[in-house]
Amino acid sequence: MGFDWKKLQNGSDIRGVALEGIANQAVNLDEDVVARLAMAFYKWLQKENPNKTKLTVAVGMDSRISGPALKKAFVDAMINQGAEVLDCGMASTPAMFMTCITKPYEAHGAVMLTASHLPFNRNGLKFFTPKGGLEKANITEILEIAKQGTETANAVGGELKEVPFIDLYSSILVEKIRCEVNDVSNFEKPLSGFKIILDAGNGAGGFYANKVLEVLGANIEGSQFLDPDGRFPNHIPNPEDQYAMASICKAVKENKADLGIIFDTDVDRSAIVDEQGNPVNRNELVALSAAIVNEEHPGSVIVTDSITSDGLAWFINDHLHAKHHRFKRGYKNVINESVRLNEAGKESWLAIETSGHAALKENYFLDDGAYLVTKILIKMARLKKEGKRLTSLIEKLPRPVESKEYRIKIETEDFKTYGDKVISELGLYAASLAKWNLAPDNYEGVRVSCEAENQKGWFLLRLSLHDPVIPLNIESDIEGGVDAIAEKLLEFLKKYEFLNLIALENR
Repeated sequence: MGFDWKKLQNGSDIRGVALEGIANQAVNLDEDVVARLAMAFYKWLQKENPNKTKLTVAVGMDSRISGPALKKAFVDAMINQGAEVLDCGMASTPAMFMTCITKPYEAHGAVMLTASHLPFNRNGLKFFTPKGGLEKANITEILEIAKQGTETANAVGGELKEVPFIDLYSSILVEKIRCEVNDVSNFEKPLSGFKIILDAGNGAGGFYANKVLEVLGANIEGSQFLDPDGRFPNHIPNPEDQYAMASICKAVKENKADLGIIFDTDVDRSAIVDEQGNPVNRNELVALSAAIVNEEHPGSVIVTDSITSDGLAWFINDHLHAKHHRFKRGYKNVINESVRLNEAGKESWLAIETSGHAALKENYFLDDGAYLVTKILIKMARLKKEGKRLTSLIEKLPRPVESKEYRIKIETEDFKTYGDKVISELGLYAASLAKWNLAPDNYEGVRVSCEAENQKGWFLLRLSLHDPVIPLNIESDIEGGVDAIAEKLLEFLKKYEFLNLIALENR
């Protein structure tokens, strides 16, 4: 009674506090709650499969400390509902979707216990069916079923099977690389001669080193943090984290590697590092992915999130002769927009966020960090035959001189209404200035090109998807340009009493 089920919803996922250990964060995702969520998911699946007398549900987890206990609670509840449960043990989020469409398993539903890159005390659930990941409305419905609490205990026919699905998933990636590189002189080991370092951040992605790279002949000496450890003792398993990227860049340089790969905790995001130890992430990763996809599907629409640079837009539109479609932040938003464009007759083969979420039409629009890396490895091996480097694909990508993100906190309860008011009024203010031009193709917040001599850049102010924060992204093509734009914005934003402007004031 009184439990706030809605608080567990994080867009199209469920996330909560699973362990004590951080002040002011009370546990709200324990074994009892997870068992109720399992029951609710099963009830929801029954409605989706009215002609099935028995449902198969696959379950996997990342390396979080709370994972084993929560997985057992989920499995036990599913068996009590009468489900055939496939326990996949340590797995990746993309692999769990693949259990729904891969023979002989073809699960009716799947769940991954993960909270992505969040701290050790968090956990969560991501749900799948053969149609893909569940949408926000589906999660709302499942939480409502859990809230009602109707249970079917000890149903007949429930059973458990342990399935090492990550082995099968890895073999699919291995065969893809072999067939598409198609090295007749060394078909089985097309990555021979490459030294590749993997950083799994002690998450679930360590399998890619031994079950994919090494099998294909790559030298993986120097790979780091492959062992699952839910305390994440070395760095946050997040390709966007500066310390995580600094760690893999250092490892590539010290080991004189040809490539570095870094995954987030559950392997739905990735980034790479070139042979010089330079990070290829954010706009660079989008550009590289777009270049690879556009070779296969010329003129494709490339859907990205809202904070991509003007230089990237030029690279995709003018250099690749593809079509850049900048959309809302949020991996589900980007993916769904790409799907919508295809349904409208506009070919879109790639949806990608600067965070490292990348989904390809050829791969069920599944945001899969390991699959993206696999595509990159295939291209790298092919380019080597031509005497070219992987980064030759993005040599023409313009890089800004300066780039910065500020996170401005909103200190009022109704933060969404207040944030929308700030953004709307900033749009009117920007439109009134001679040297500021509103972007015509913007779907989120307010994006402005700043043409003043001391600015030469752009900014985007948008409302965070879930937090009481207005992120402000600024880029400039001249030194001091970011500061000049920030100062002009600070003048405007000072009139809003519920904005905490410390981040801008102390820049």
